[in-house]
Parts: sequence; C-alpha cells; structure tokens
Amino acid sequence: MSVSFHAGYPATLTSTFAVVFLLLQTAVVLCEFPSILTLERAFPANHRFDLSELINRDSLRHRRILQQQSSPGGVVDFQVEGTYDPFSVGLYYTKVQLGSPPKDYYVQIDTGSDVLWVGCTSCHGCPTSSGLQIPMELYDSSISSTSSPITCSDRRCSQAAESSDSGCLDNLCSYKFLYGDGSGTSGYYVSDVMHLSTIGFDSRSLTSSANVVFGCSTSQTGDLIKSNAAVNGIFGFGQNGLSIISQLSSQGIAPDAFSHCLIGSDKGGGILVFGQIVEPNMVYTPLIQSQPHYNVNLQSISVNGQTLSIDPSTFATSGNQGGTIVDSGTTLAFLAEGAFKPFLDAITQSVSQSAQPLVSQKNQCYVITSSISDAFPLVSLNFAGGASMHLRPKDYLIQQNTVGGAEVWCIGFQPSQITILGDLVLKDKIIVYDLGGQRIGWSDYDCSSSVNVSAASSGGRSEVVNAGQVGGSMSSQITGYEPILILFLASILHLAVTAGDFSL
Repeated sequence: MSVSFHAGYPATLTSTFAVVFLLLQTAVVLCEFPSILTLERAFPANHRFDLSELINRDSLRHRRILQQQSSPGGVVDFQVEGTYDPFSVGLYYTKVQLGSPPKDYYVQIDTGSDVLWVGCTSCHGCPTSSGLQIPMELYDSSISSTSSPITCSDRRCSQAAESSDSGCLDNLCSYKFLYGDGSGTSGYYVSDVMHLSTIGFDSRSLTSSANVVFGCSTSQTGDLIKSNAAVNGIFGFGQNGLSIISQLSSQGIAPDAFSHCLIGSDKGGGILVFGQIVEPNMVYTPLIQSQPHYNVNLQSISVNGQTLSIDPSTFATSGNQGGTIVDSGTTLAFLAEGAFKPFLDAITQSVSQSAQPLVSQKNQCYVITSSISDAFPLVSLNFAGGASMHLRPKDYLIQQNTVGGAEVWCIGFQPSQITILGDLVLKDKIIVYDLGGQRIGWSDYDCSSSVNVSAASSGGRSEVVNAGQVGGSMSSQITGYEPILILFLASILHLAVTAGDFSL
C-alpha cells in the first residue's frame, strides 16, 4: 500500500502546515535542534511521492543537523591483538600511525604508565624482529616532515617530569622509564602527527590526525630487548597530561575517557576505544585521588559468598602507595601479602575432590578431572561504592600443562607488596576508565561482540555509536532521536490524512 502526497488544497494545506510548524518547534525543544528552522516546500506541487521518500529525505536532513552538533572527534577506534596467556603472548597490543608519511608501530596497551613511546633509529637494544610476526619499524624523525623535537624550555617538558625521570640532553627533553619487571627505556620527546581511525556519527569510518608528544626510545633493557614477544613500544594510558588520552582530550579531539574489552580465548584480540562503552550492567567505583596510577579502593574479598577475614589495612592507601591498581600492562594478578594467604586457603578449602593439589609445584596447582567451573568456587572483589567484580575460575586460574591426560591449572594470583589487577582478571570484561568522572567501571561481556560507545566528555552531551570488531562492519546508533522522529512523522501523517492531503 503506498501513501502519496497531494498539493492541491491551499486552504487545507495552510492549516496543516501551521500544525506542522508547531510540531517542528516541539521537535526543536526535544531534540536540541537550532532554535529557528526555515519552513519551505520540500517537493514541487502536483507531484505524488511514496512515504518512504518522505522519511528518507527527513532522516537525512535531521542526521545532517545532528552531525553538525556532534562531538568533533567521534569515537577513536584501535585494533587490538594479543592475548593474556603468559605461555604464548602475555600482552595485548595495538597499532598506532605516526609521522608524515604515516608509518605503523605496534605498541603494548598499558594503563599502568603514562607516555606513548616507540623505538627510534640508532636505538641501542631495540629488538629487530618479533615472534609476534609484526614489522619492527623504527621511528626516524629525519624522514617525517611533521616531526619536531621537544626542547628543554618547552612547557610540555615540565609535564613530562611528572611521569618519568626527565632531564636535558643537548637541549632535548629526555626521559627514562623503569618498569616493575626490571626493564627500562630512555630517549627524548618529539612532537609529530598521530593518525586516528574514527567512527563517525553517520557510521562512516573516518581518518583524522592530531599533533601529539611521544617518546623516541634510544635505549632499551631487560625484557624489552627480548624478541619472542617484542613490540615497537608502549602505549601509556595513564592520567598524566602527557598521556595520549589527556593530550587528545585537551585538544577536543577525543573524550576524557577510554575503554577496552579484551578477549580471553586463545584467539585473543578485543576492542579499544576513546570513549565510554555503554552497557546496562556496568558498575562503577571511584578512583582514589592524587595517585600516580588507576588506584581503586578494594574493601574485601569473598569466596563462595563468604567474606574472608582480611585486615582492612591490607588494602589501605598511604601517600602515593597502596590501594588496588588496575593495570592492563600486567599479565597476571597480584594480592598484597596480608590478603594472599587467606585467599589461597579459601580456594583450597572450597575446591571439589575432582581437583587434586600438586604439592611439587612452586605455585598452587591442581590436577583437574572435571571442568574448572564445577571444581572451583566463585570469587568476588568488593570495592568502594558497592561495586563488586565477580571472578569465575578462569579469571583467577591459568592452565599450565597436562598430566596423564588430565589438565593442570594453577592459581594465577601471586603474592606481592601491592594489589594489582592485570589482564588475567580484566579479560572478558568491559573496562571503562572515566577520567572526567574519576571512576572506573566494568561488566562481564563477550568481547568478540560489538559495543555501544558514548563519545561524550565529562559534562558534555552524549552521543552513542556502535563499534564492532575492527575490520568488521560498523554502524551508528543514536539514542533518543529516532523515536522522536518517528513519532513526529506519524503525527504529520495522521493530521494530513485527516485533512485529506494524503490518499491511501
């Protein structure tokens, strides 16, 4: 059945258009459109059009109007590769494009540090090959037309001092990083163009660019020089002003939030976006203020619903230490000494008879003759604000090998001076780092699925796009506007049909 528009009743049209004009004003208020719209004839007189043509035309018009008011950068999307499995890759990494002309650099995703750095030409100790089968590109400032060094007098050099041991070498702003595993890197800062893949409001995959400051590594030590899982550098996602998320947010190119969803299966991969992934089951806990990392307040641990007897001071924050750190650059998970033994004892007491302890192992391991879901208890990490992170056995166990056809699984948590939640715990979950709101959120999720992402900065209007796995289809989803548009069109049709302006 087709619906056509007639333009042959001037008196009736006048009254109808008056009503339409009032409805447009209502739409202006509801949808935050510009306050004044010019009303003009959409189609020539004496022509008949299908309803679908009317809807398509208005939809395109409204989409253009909304797009003009959308966030300037949209949602920046990164491809994620790697796995948490310490017996294979043991890290997640992504690709960034730097320089003019742009070149690809594969860097580890690390929420435990602040700065993006890549290996540079003449680097001492930089690996030249990788077991990850990625090209080991070295950044060369001399062949990038947009590269410039950061001098010691540059105000950005003072920001760098907050994230590393910085200095001045031949008037270049230098740095030195030392990581928790004993590895390290040193070099100097440069400014160059970073090329970004953005999901636009209209579902198109767009490219944009921004000038950013990053490290040019001239020396690497420790595990960074090993080629088995070598990457081109590290992508620090901390809160310092020199982190890429802070730089892009201050330029209005990206929101002051980012999210990841890391696949825990052997295939690995996942999703990394600048913006907040939106999911109905998200829970949030506040960030502890004035801390160098993403520190949150872990208050208790439960095993099979029973709260463990742990001194609250075990998780307390004192100065710039303590609390619980959320760190995607850590492969496993670590519990403060006062919490580790009660946790391990509770697991041991709760396992079924199908899990037999292996006393010969350095770590607490078990021979499993059934599924780990049946043999091991559920664990809950309970945080400030009433937010709990529920851990299934696969979130705290690691499969090591087999014995006589049976699987050997070991406790993935390790004792430490501080509590750190690494990829073992973070995988198979949406993790949102809301810098503007100073909170961290999470929810269990199938990270091979698409996600809805809000591109709003703190205090700004929210627009949501749908981000699928990188390389797959991406479509936009704008919440709130489409139902109003449909209701608006339906009202026009009802009034017009009643007035005799449409023939069915």
